Amino acid sequence: MENENSVIYGLEFQARALTPQQAETEKIRFFIGTQSLKQTNNQIHLVEFDEENSTFFIGTQSLKQTNNQIHLVEFDEENSTLKTTVFYHTHGEIWKINSSPINASLINTCYNTITSDNTCSIRTSILKLPQDVNSDQIENLDVVVNFPAELLESDVKTNEFNPLDETKSVTVCENQVTLWDISESEAKSILNINLEGKNNPKFTTGKWNPHQNCNQFTTATETHLKTETHLKTYDIRSGQLAWHIESVHSQLLRDLDYNLNKQYHLATCATCGDDGFVKIWDFRQTTQPVYSRSDHSHWVWCVRFNPFHDQLLLTASSDARVLISSAASVSSESNTENILSEDSTVTPEPKQMLSDGPLQWCEHEDSVYCAEWSPAEPWIFASLSYDGRLLISRVKRSLKYQIML
Repeated sequence: MENENSVIYGLEFQARALTPQQAETEKIRFFIGTQSLKQTNNQIHLVEFDEENSTFFIGTQSLKQTNNQIHLVEFDEENSTLKTTVFYHTHGEIWKINSSPINASLINTCYNTITSDNTCSIRTSILKLPQDVNSDQIENLDVVVNFPAELLESDVKTNEFNPLDETKSVTVCENQVTLWDISESEAKSILNINLEGKNNPKFTTGKWNPHQNCNQFTTATETHLKTETHLKTYDIRSGQLAWHIESVHSQLLRDLDYNLNKQYHLATCATCGDDGFVKIWDFRQTTQPVYSRSDHSHWVWCVRFNPFHDQLLLTASSDARVLISSAASVSSESNTENILSEDSTVTPEPKQMLSDGPLQWCEHEDSVYCAEWSPAEPWIFASLSYDGRLLISRVKRSLKYQIML
């Protein structure tokens, strides 16, 4: 009998980076990147000098950084068990991790590192899993693609693999979006898109538009006052602005995602941010969202369409909750033209749709920065809280049957 309880996996370190193994469609696997800067206990020594009973106090100062880790977690749905493999990430704290949608052995990380002038900077690299994985031994991952630091003008927010071309990726920095050729060990810059304008705007994140043959890349921007957030989508063939939506959120826009099941002319984009709202936009009508809800009580850090059943939205928030919500009113299931029979004179009885709003939630004990659907199983999702707790959960059986029947 199917167990609907979540399976818990605890890490030794804090973590905020999670991604499914996108190219793996047979096994349920997720990558976790840790974020640890461990400080050793400092000490105060009382040193007594015999002559004239002179005393001195000495304070030690030590800041020791441990090796961060990448955990590959595999979930056995039938037995509700986990198999884990751990790799060292020697480059620094992991702020973002993405897996290749084409090559299951490739991931990239955005990590905090110390530069030559002793300042902190977030850089990125592409890493490769070993062919033979030994779950009993912690191994290092090989860096297969480096990104020249001199071409990255500021901290890297994300590094996004192209969904259709394994030789391309895009990095998002505060003032620059760069298209890279990653076919060799040293990434080569192909196109730079610089952000200019009043109020000192900055890029905050970005994602490929899976429609239009992946020739468009969508970014989120904010001003220095964090009171204006916009979506800007660029044609990566020319670097020109393709379309944009202004005033998407009243505060910082944290994340965005595309609906894979909508045709390009109905493509929708979900956004979330510090105003607590989750919104869905149709870029043909940009004056207002087609869906807008505020069901979290704090910042919303992550939003994901279910890749198979796009009426389901997965969101994660620093209110320590993960929500599955219905967006059935704007999903592909709501398009009556898609369910007409071959005989155009006969229209089948409309399918009963879910009402928009929360359907299921999971509780964590700390802020939840990431939640992801499994690409191998549409009813499985994972969520990661900052205290290093991973929950692998199932969509409730009653909800699953309601959607399928």
